[in-house]
Amino acid sequence: MTLDLDTLRPYPDAGDPDSRAHDAADRLLLDESAEARQGVARREIAVIGDTFGALALACASDASDGVVRVHQDSLGGERALAANARSTGLEASVASLPLDPELVRDARVVLVRLPRSLEALRDIAGLIAAHAAPDVVVFAGGRIKHMSLGMNDVLREHFDTVDVSLARQKSRVLIAHGPHDGRDPEPSAARLRIGDTDVEVRAFGGVFAGAALDIGTRLLIDNLPDTIPGHADDPAVDLACGNGIVAATLALRHPGLRVYASDESAAAVASARATAAANGIADRMTVARDDALASLPAASASFIALNPPFHRG
Repeated sequence: MTLDLDTLRPYPDAGDPDSRAHDAADRLLLDESAEARQGVARREIAVIGDTFGALALACASDASDGVVRVHQDSLGGERALAANARSTGLEASVASLPLDPELVRDARVVLVRLPRSLEALRDIAGLIAAHAAPDVVVFAGGRIKHMSLGMNDVLREHFDTVDVSLARQKSRVLIAHGPHDGRDPEPSAARLRIGDTDVEVRAFGGVFAGAALDIGTRLLIDNLPDTIPGHADDPAVDLACGNGIVAATLALRHPGLRVYASDESAAAVASARATAAANGIADRMTVARDDALASLPAASASFIALNPPFHRG
């Protein structure tokens, strides 16, 4: 069957009939990859960075045999994919996976919505080159205003050739062939002195500020109180934890404190867990991928630290 993209809905769905779960970059990616996907089974297709599921579901509707593997950094994106898969009867045709080797193992076609971060793209490109099929073709697209020549250079670190599609509706696709020098994602690392506390920070590609302390987070940490309420049943909370530096600082400054860190970004959660492990506090620092604090009971937090996110990506 051919999927009507206009039947898909964004997440969260505010009920606006004019809102769409796809854009010009999605449509161009599907058009540019259509020939490469002919005769390719679902199990040989991977999709990375799908905003609301349009790419994965369109690929699933055009193919058979197995499931299309999908990775979305945003928890909201995963929920949109799940909702749209149910509404189109394609639940059994797509599967959400972490950004790890099983996502792209033996894939012959990979569609990528380009992240704004070059380090995030480097993690993606290296993973594909390491584990996809030797004849894999990667279609990486986005809105031109968010693209840079550095993206071509990053793809060339792991692929022999990188071609560029014609622009359409302010979108463009990079097409990569010939994988080489693959590698699994590894977090960058830094040892920082924050006040009187030494903190090891870890960050995968795409996490805000990387393995560093940005000025807003430093301001927040400098103004944390000396006494922090919290215990095993009522931990201190680091909301939108990013690389986990706030949560780790709290746990290191207060050895008896338990901390709950949450973020909707898969890369942030992986980074914060790596930060906790690097500081030897994983037993007191729980890290969860969550929509705000939806997984915690109502009226259960006595202390919340928040360095608020103000944009996507």
